[in-house]
Amino acid sequence: MTDTTATRRGTVLVVDDEAGVRASIRAILDGTCEVLEAPSGTAALELLRANDVDVVMLDQRMPGEAGIDILPKVKAHDESIVVVLATAVHDVRTAVEALRRGAYDYLTKPFDVDDIFGLVQRALEKRALEDEVIRLRSALAPAGLHSGQGFEGMIGRHSDMVRIYQLITQIAPTPTTVLITGESGTGKELVARAIHNESGRRTQPFVAVNVAALPETLIESELFGHEKGAFTGAHARKLGKFELAHGGTLFLDEIGSLRLDLQAKLLRALQQREIERVGGVRPLTVDARVVAATNINLRQAVREKTFREDLFYRLNVVPITLPPLRERRDDIPTLVEHFVRKVARECHRDVRGVSAGALDVLVRYDWPGNVRELENAIHRAVVLAGGPVIQLQDLPLDVALPETRSRLAEDTGLPLREACDQFERQYVLRVLERVGWNVSRAARMLGVHRNTVLAKLSGWGVRRPADPEGRSVSL
Repeated sequence: MTDTTATRRGTVLVVDDEAGVRASIRAILDGTCEVLEAPSGTAALELLRANDVDVVMLDQRMPGEAGIDILPKVKAHDESIVVVLATAVHDVRTAVEALRRGAYDYLTKPFDVDDIFGLVQRALEKRALEDEVIRLRSALAPAGLHSGQGFEGMIGRHSDMVRIYQLITQIAPTPTTVLITGESGTGKELVARAIHNESGRRTQPFVAVNVAALPETLIESELFGHEKGAFTGAHARKLGKFELAHGGTLFLDEIGSLRLDLQAKLLRALQQREIERVGGVRPLTVDARVVAATNINLRQAVREKTFREDLFYRLNVVPITLPPLRERRDDIPTLVEHFVRKVARECHRDVRGVSAGALDVLVRYDWPGNVRELENAIHRAVVLAGGPVIQLQDLPLDVALPETRSRLAEDTGLPLREACDQFERQYVLRVLERVGWNVSRAARMLGVHRNTVLAKLSGWGVRRPADPEGRSVSL
């Protein structure tokens, strides 16, 4: 992937009424990015209109408007600008409100040099990755691929996904064979379709075959076709998937399950661009780009002699590895929002969002079935939801309490402290949802002080939703 931050240094706007603070931050960031200075929110907004700014470091306490009030104006000017709020004291309430209004993070004065440098670098990287996603999506728009969410339904801005988007645009116009690897449910066929639709073959067929789902006795015929009378029941000539994909793309899913004898025929098809129908007497030339996928370790299969080494290297010309959903948790809220809208529309349900407690559970869950499992869970929740907002009780129990479920399944027992912590977290969130996130009322029901509830929420990293019904899907 191109290092966007290397080609464009990035611009940071420091907004603080103290000249000494501005000078210190300029000295810390000197040589790494361009630094602009503003003594007030009004001056900052003027600079934003005249300059392309990536990151705004915004002081909370300034004469005139406070930083927390300037923040929405900065985001209104350019939603993609990364805003970091600086506070003189560690005020959890202000920090939470800043994050709710769109801040990326916050710093507490006095500043630590490493903290400032590291935070700005992360913010610049975030902005660069988002710009890259926008650029790549725009590149796909003329081909009719952009649906407002991602590449061929691929949703996410995690850095691994951005690299995959870029790789798709690089390899799609070429005839190169591609091997897509990843756990089940990560979206391997979506990647294959995106490669096809961004290529010059987009007007030709895209033929998908799940090799593992084909009957053992029919695999060869399904892939390469057969002549009339080639075997009992072959009453007519049949074209195989290679011929059906002529001029287009053939997607071979679960390629690791292909028999060794057919691996040799596949290798010939890739190398010579020729196939032979079952019962045929002459080779046929085919022009189909092959994209293969697997959820097993083919290198290990080669070592175990269950997969041909020469075929592996012929398929693995350009490898694409999809990350499991648990390694890109930041994308889960976006995926949840997308699936809620999609399922609600398809099922004619008036469901518009997910409560903060429910989203917290969805983000924390490991999703062994990846995006496919998440979509199924949201489908069930939308269908069963008793109101316009999905609540904790609408989620499957194994998602809401995964640690308990897995430990009980293994019959190893859950440590008492851990079990208590898990129960407490879920119980408090359920009570808060039941009272519309009225913290004082929830505290009375729980028999604790209001500050105790707020402290627990802060410790869990759960932020109060934007309104009493918890419509916001942002934690």
